Amino acid sequence: MSQPSDICPDCGGAQAPGALNCPQCNRLVHAEELKELAATATQAEQAGDKTAALAAWRRGLDLLPPHSAQYAGIRERVLKLSREVDAGAPQRAGKGIAPKWIAGLGAAGLLLWKLKFVVVWVVTKAKFLALGLSKSGTVFSMVLSLGVYWAAFGWKFAAGLIVSIYIHEMGHVWALRKFGIAAEAPMFIPGLGAFIRAKQYPADPREDARVGLAGPLWGLAAAVAAWLIALATGWQSMAAIAKIGAWINLFNLLPVPPLDGGRGFRALTRMQRIAITAAMFAAWFLTAEGLLILLAIVGVVRCMQTAPESGDRRAFAEFLFLLAALSALAAIPVVV
Repeated sequence: MSQPSDICPDCGGAQAPGALNCPQCNRLVHAEELKELAATATQAEQAGDKTAALAAWRRGLDLLPPHSAQYAGIRERVLKLSREVDAGAPQRAGKGIAPKWIAGLGAAGLLLWKLKFVVVWVVTKAKFLALGLSKSGTVFSMVLSLGVYWAAFGWKFAAGLIVSIYIHEMGHVWALRKFGIAAEAPMFIPGLGAFIRAKQYPADPREDARVGLAGPLWGLAAAVAAWLIALATGWQSMAAIAKIGAWINLFNLLPVPPLDGGRGFRALTRMQRIAITAAMFAAWFLTAEGLLILLAIVGVVRCMQTAPESGDRRAFAEFLFLLAALSALAAIPVVV
């Protein structure tokens, strides 16, 4: 795609490099590309692909002056579509309804029909996790981190820890892409964890909470899987992975930006924050996990700061669920 000229084609005035509109006549520098993106977004909406529509509209926001009327209009469109994606698209007619021959088999047939959707869900998530491994930067940084953890803890624990961190980060990537936000696969920092680079930002606190808490939710799933393997096999290395994975995800619930807990707190009212902080104190009392008292103290500080009048119930429920589940896993006994 050709780069915009430094001379405005309408008025002939000079345009600074990187400018989004002409300072003389206010013509949009990327007017043609914006038309193409609007057409792409409209076609995606008509086809029912709201995620693709969001991606196109968000790209349009990057090409508009933030204080322009066009920017405000597209931002409202993004928020509307984002809420629809968040709520879940309605099923099409007939989708999800078992055929008559399945119904004729009774409860067993219905169970098999439902199991099909579970298998599809698992395969879809597995394919998404494999997607990040196709990026050379991710794999290279992962191998470097594996070497660091291997030297310190042995290969079994190192491999499990790397997988746990990777799943946590891919949870963020999945949530970002679900809302049409451009994001790259995670990059590992040996000895310090990993991070992802998002090319855009969530449009509101609700969206930011979804993205932030998606990491601990996926990380919790990885920790539970490791714990179940430990129960089935007796491998203490897997129990240790479950415990440390839960602890790392619990640390990420620290309600301080830019940690995941800080992003979750953005969408909560003062009363919701107080309830979660009380739950942190309760979890600390029940488990004696020192990290929880740190979370609770920071929570008290966040309760005294400005909070939205209308909170997000889903973020509140997810935060409480994560707090309870991760605290329990972090308290599991491990024989060293």
